[in-house]
Amino acid sequence: MLVRLCLDDDPTQAQAVERLLDSGELCSAPTTVMLELVWVLQNKGFQRTDVAQALMRLCALPNFVAQDMEALENAVESYAQGLDFADALHLALSQAFDALYTFDRAFAKKAKQYRLKPPVVMA
Repeated sequence: MLVRLCLDDDPTQAQAVERLLDSGELCSAPTTVMLELVWVLQNKGFQRTDVAQALMRLCALPNFVAQDMEALENAVESYAQGLDFADALHLALSQAFDALYTFDRAFAKKAKQYRLKPPVVMA
């Protein structure tokens, strides 16, 4: 549903989502939906800044709640800085851990460059 809203490629469905979001009814989305939303928008040619702004607008809606809102907001911030969204989300969901281990050298380098926590460590 969120994809239809962001793409507005099906006006009827986009309007239905807008009505739902305007209704005041609590709308929620699991983390996986947010990950898929970013993937679709990127594959449709949206620029990183546009994707980040769309996610921030969603998060700012008074009746929208993501599965882990704080992690999502942190991931969007890291994504806006240049991290891959999936990596940013993995990191944001790992706040309770001492480190996040990876084989992805670029991810580890960017996380270190931006001083993100927990540290991303090459395995």
